[in-house]
Amino acid sequence: MTLEEKSGNTSIIEVYDTTLRDGAQAENISFSIEDKLLITGKMDEIGIHYIEGGYPNPINPKDIEFFRQVKSLRLKQSKIAAFGSTRRASNTSDNDPGLRAMLDADTEIVTIFGKSWILHVKDVLRISCDENLRLIEDSVRFLVSGGRRVFFDAEHFFDGFKADAGYALKTLTAAMEGGAEIVVLCDTNGGTTPDEIANACSEVSEHVKSPFGIHSHNDSGLSAANTLTAVECGAVQVQGTINGIGERCGNDNLCTTIPNIAFKLGHLCLPDESMRELMVFSRFVSEIANEYHNHRQPYVGESAFAHKGGAHIDGVLKKHKSFEHINPKLIGNERRFLLSDQSGSATVFAKLEKTYKDLDKNGPRIKAVLKELKKKEHEGYQYEAAQGSFELLAAKIIDGWESPFTLGGFRVITDRREDGDMVSEATIKLTVNNKEEHTASEGDGPVDALNGALRKALNRFYPGISSVHLEDYKVRVLDTSKGTEAKVRVLIESSNGNETWGTVGVSKNLIEASYIALVDSLSYQLILERRKSGRKL
Repeated sequence: MTLEEKSGNTSIIEVYDTTLRDGAQAENISFSIEDKLLITGKMDEIGIHYIEGGYPNPINPKDIEFFRQVKSLRLKQSKIAAFGSTRRASNTSDNDPGLRAMLDADTEIVTIFGKSWILHVKDVLRISCDENLRLIEDSVRFLVSGGRRVFFDAEHFFDGFKADAGYALKTLTAAMEGGAEIVVLCDTNGGTTPDEIANACSEVSEHVKSPFGIHSHNDSGLSAANTLTAVECGAVQVQGTINGIGERCGNDNLCTTIPNIAFKLGHLCLPDESMRELMVFSRFVSEIANEYHNHRQPYVGESAFAHKGGAHIDGVLKKHKSFEHINPKLIGNERRFLLSDQSGSATVFAKLEKTYKDLDKNGPRIKAVLKELKKKEHEGYQYEAAQGSFELLAAKIIDGWESPFTLGGFRVITDRREDGDMVSEATIKLTVNNKEEHTASEGDGPVDALNGALRKALNRFYPGISSVHLEDYKVRVLDTSKGTEAKVRVLIESSNGNETWGTVGVSKNLIEASYIALVDSLSYQLILERRKSGRKL
């Protein structure tokens, strides 16, 4: 169901992204100016309302340069916000370098944070409570007089509210009297629970006339729940980061919060077409941040709609709502069926029905494939990420597929040369069309050398193999308690430029396991070629 099809009253909840500032404070995350500009451009494309660009103070030249260069992007939907703190107690607003820097950033929006917790006022700033209120009001008023729309981030608001609710509310009032357009309630330490959020937001709604937003951290694993609670209590703006990156345990994950607001609360957040780009955008930010994409993320993770249990798959095939809370297409994800020793006939049928149109879900061919699948998984094979090997297994049973070449043997030698370089050499004997091929190849490692020798032997007969290249290579020890006698599982990801597939090999010998996966990789290319040409396997 699209947002337009939802009935009842809906509100527009604004999205304020702080990936480029708060997200960049995460461990092992660092964005170049070019990275920040790329992410900004993508955020504008999907319609993020506000993008916090950074902290433009004199010790942050990269952020200052970002604010200079971002003007050239000519954004169509998003508005850039500069970020900073209230003035120092020893300064007046007009001679405070931080406030001046925020004006110099020349953004329409300025977000300024101030203390809302007496502990911070007295023990960190070491000023009086009244002085802190003056800092907030003066700083906001100065920025507003400079022609800026000002958002006030009430830092540590919920901890401050628990310590002294009256004073925490006064900090919001001070910002509002200074001209703040919106006050944002920050769970800076990430330790507040949803019922505490609800209680505080109710008090804010009653005593503060300014609209309010929510800024949650995930130190207790509650940021998503806390954000939704605040929205249900009247928050009109949500702050967070893409993929939840941020200091310590991270910020609220906008890739979870945006669809939650849309599909669970029924409010307008982003246009439907932007929602369908959310998974792609999530992966884009992971790539720019040089981080693995969290495949178990709600909504946008690759496993979010991956089904493994046979009963689950059978239910989804009959009615997707039986085991899916939304249609994955709404956020650009897709349904996947995983193959494992837990699979049933429905799983196997779902994986093969597009290739074999005349299959009976409960017929003998499906049962034979399922039996072989369980046998191979008992031996250590795993087909969740090895669609190529699974289709080869099925083709042998359903089509009578036989490998067009047979192995005579192979040998791999690795030498360490006098100059310290390591080099491997593989020799291989194959029989193809009753012709024996004996080839050798060098490589950076034993698997690379074996791959080269295998291709050299087959290219003359099957030139399409030359288009296949390895994308990824992974090794997993299956039983570490057996030490060097343990079986290993090798997963290889291959591509011919148009399609990508995985293959798997298992053996007590790493080279043999690699060989099995390599042979499956090239064999699957031959199957693809035959299917494309309409020839029988």
